[in-house]
Amino acid sequence: MNNKLTFSTTVELIRVPSDTVVYISADGNYSTINLVDGQSFTLTMQLGQIEKSIVSQLQEEDMTEVTFFRIGKSLIVNQNYISYINPPRQKLTLSDCRTFRLELSASKEALKTLKEHLEEQQD
Repeated sequence: MNNKLTFSTTVELIRVPSDTVVYISADGNYSTINLVDGQSFTLTMQLGQIEKSIVSQLQEEDMTEVTFFRIGKSLIVNQNYISYINPPRQKLTLSDCRTFRLELSASKEALKTLKEHLEEQQD
């Protein structure tokens, strides 16, 4: 897949292949894009702005293979890298099952919603 996501602020422009984005985390008015190779980019954009940008760019490219899901107020994850969800323990593992494995925490409710969303996709 060669589709790129582009994020632009007043001082910087970031273009990355959409399938290399593992997750995006928020910290106030800043968001950090975390990639498969371990790189991360911090932008002066709120997570909501990034979410809208991703949705519009993916609709333009008509991409259905890579999907991103917002988890609570502080995370957007690439569903293709979700390997483990445990809502009671507030644990989420993202992995490609080869080169990286990341453990994140999120609220029980947010992870429960994510788990239900993925289960619905299986039907």
